[in-house]
Amino acid sequence: MRFSSNVKLYVLLLVVGIFLLLGYVYFSFFSERLNRDIPVDEYQKNNSLSKPMVRSRVRNIVSSEKLLYKQPSVLVGRTDVVTVTPWLASIIWEGTFDPVLVDNIYKPMNLTIATTVFAVGKYVSFLRDFLETAEKHFMVGFNVRYYVFTDRPHDVPSVNLTQGRHLSVIQVPGSNRWQEISARRMEIIQTTIESQISREADYIFCLDVDSKFHARWGAESLGRLVAVIHPGYYEQTRGSFPYERRPASMAYIPMDEGDYYYGGAMIGGFVEDVYTLTKVCRHRFEVDAGNSIEAAWQEESHLNRYLLYNKPSKVLSPEYLWQDFKAKTKEVKVIRFSGVIKNYAEVRPNV
Repeated sequence: MRFSSNVKLYVLLLVVGIFLLLGYVYFSFFSERLNRDIPVDEYQKNNSLSKPMVRSRVRNIVSSEKLLYKQPSVLVGRTDVVTVTPWLASIIWEGTFDPVLVDNIYKPMNLTIATTVFAVGKYVSFLRDFLETAEKHFMVGFNVRYYVFTDRPHDVPSVNLTQGRHLSVIQVPGSNRWQEISARRMEIIQTTIESQISREADYIFCLDVDSKFHARWGAESLGRLVAVIHPGYYEQTRGSFPYERRPASMAYIPMDEGDYYYGGAMIGGFVEDVYTLTKVCRHRFEVDAGNSIEAAWQEESHLNRYLLYNKPSKVLSPEYLWQDFKAKTKEVKVIRFSGVIKNYAEVRPNV
C-alpha cells in the first residue's frame, strides 16, 4: 500500500510537471510572436536611457484647493479648429487651456526644462533676441537650462537670466554646408543628453535660434513626446506635404500615408523620449548617408518619418511655430513663437 501511494504521488508530480512545462513553452512561443507583431520602428528597441540617468516621471495632475478659475464646458469651446488628433492627443490652441490652472498644476512639481539651440556660424547673431524674448515668454516661473551649441563661443551675448535659469555654452565644429549642420543636430543633441542633460532636466525642447518668442509658451506644451504643426502646411492635405518620397531613403513616407507635416524647428518631450527620437533619426540619417542619399528636408524629413509611426502624445498648433513673413490667419489667435525674416545668402555658408 505504501509503495502504491508513492507511485501515485510520483505520477501526480510528473503530470503537474508536464503541464507546467507545456504552459511555459506555450507562453514563451506566443510572447515571442506577440513581440514580433508589435510595430516598433526599427532600431528603437534597446535605445532608451539607463534608469539611473532618467529624471522624467509621470506625475499626478493635482491642483490646489480653493483655486478659482473659469468653469470648463463640454458644450462651449473652439469650433473653428480641431483640438484632438485621431489617436487622442491634444492639439494646443489658444482657448483650449486655462493658463491659471495649468500653472497651478505644474509649477509645484519643481520641473527643469532643458532648451537646446544651435548658433553656428553667423546664426549666432540671432541668439540675443532668442534668449531675451525667451526670458519674457518661455516657461516663465520654471527652472530652465539653455544649452547653446556654437562654433563661436566668444560671440555668445551676455543676457540677464532670472532666478532658476542657467545657460551652458557647448562648442561644436562649424561647416561649409548648412545641410551638414542640420544633419549633425540629432547626433549632438543625443550625445549631450547622454553626457549631461539627462541628469539635469525633466523635459527638453529643441528649438531653432533664428526665432523669437512673442507670447506665453508655458506648461500647456509639456508632454511625453511633443511635435508642432508646420505653419506652411496645416491647411493642406498629405499629398502636398514635402515628405521624402524616394523609397530608397530611410525617411521615405508613401503618398497615401501621413498625419500632419511637423516642423523641424521644435522637438519636445520627456528627456528620455526625445533621446530615443534623436538616436533613431541619427541612425537613419547615417544609413542614408552611407547610401549617398540626403533626405528632401534633412532632419525634418527623418523627424516626420519617426513621428508618423511613433505618434506624439501632444501636438502644438502653428501658434507655437509661425513665420514672420506670413500674415496671421483667422485660426491663429496669438503668435507665440516665430521664425524671423532673414537673408539666407548672408547667414548660411551655402544656399
